[in-house]
Amino acid sequence: MALRKELSPGIVVLSAVVGGISLATGALLTVTSLFGYAAGPWVSPEALSPGLVGAAMAGVAPALFTIGRARLWEDVRSLVLPLVIVLAGLFAVSLLNGGSLQAAEGGPLFLALFSLGWVAVLGLLALGALGCLVAQYRRPAGGTGTGTAPRHPVAPLPGWSKPPLAVVGSGWLGIGAGLLVFPGFWGALLPWTVNRADAQGLGVWALALGVGVLGALAEDDLTRIRPALRAVPLIALAIALVLAVHHRSVDWTSGPGASLLALVIGLFTTGASGYWLLARADRRSAHVAEVAPATPATPAGSKSEAVPDASPATVPSPVDDGG
Repeated sequence: MALRKELSPGIVVLSAVVGGISLATGALLTVTSLFGYAAGPWVSPEALSPGLVGAAMAGVAPALFTIGRARLWEDVRSLVLPLVIVLAGLFAVSLLNGGSLQAAEGGPLFLALFSLGWVAVLGLLALGALGCLVAQYRRPAGGTGTGTAPRHPVAPLPGWSKPPLAVVGSGWLGIGAGLLVFPGFWGALLPWTVNRADAQGLGVWALALGVGVLGALAEDDLTRIRPALRAVPLIALAIALVLAVHHRSVDWTSGPGASLLALVIGLFTTGASGYWLLARADRRSAHVAEVAPATPATPAGSKSEAVPDASPATVPSPVDDGG
């Protein structure tokens, strides 16, 4: 088990900046999609795909703002590593599909400027994320306040939760890798119409979700995945909202439609159950912390002395002075 590392300030600043940008941009993409407009950075055949990308961005933003509360890298890496995948992956997808950008297609002025800003900002954030990640891993272990001993799991995952986690994580990971690497084949299997850029953009998010879920399984400690647990249910709910509004655009009777529904439900169940288990573990820890000071410890090797019985039979009678 690796030694603990302090969380670098760069990761904290990066997460706050990305959180603010994701919240604003994700809200824009989601709201416009809900009203039937495809306002993404690239031209999309339907409003559903940019809405799903925006829902994921808006859903993860609140959790990013909480990363600064952690002191250790191992307590946030299950969320930061998928974040780096998203930033670098969306930037690469935007460059590979540069001909589909709103600016290249001659879209409305606002969308053309938005697409150019999307590429520029993503490029800066991706470069900054990779730099912060390298700096974090170059940071020496056992810094001030972290100790030099490896940290053992505080609240291990229940055994019954591991098989479902493996199924959900592998499902998202496999779909994401397929959409990203073979968008022509896997994109045609999606239960709504997408183009190459849509398929790869959605693939980046699916890949990141899969890495996050499997990363939580590898951590095997609820306290180490606290920020990720805050993000997963919100992402699932935001995705479900967009899918519900555009339900007529999705072929729910097909195999991919049923699989999508199962994966979204599994994602929400994973986050909600994990958050419930973490809250229960926190209450148990708080109870133990309250009870421990009330129980005085007996020094090792010492014998407890018997307390004299103060019953009336053992209390000496007062001496009669004859008065």
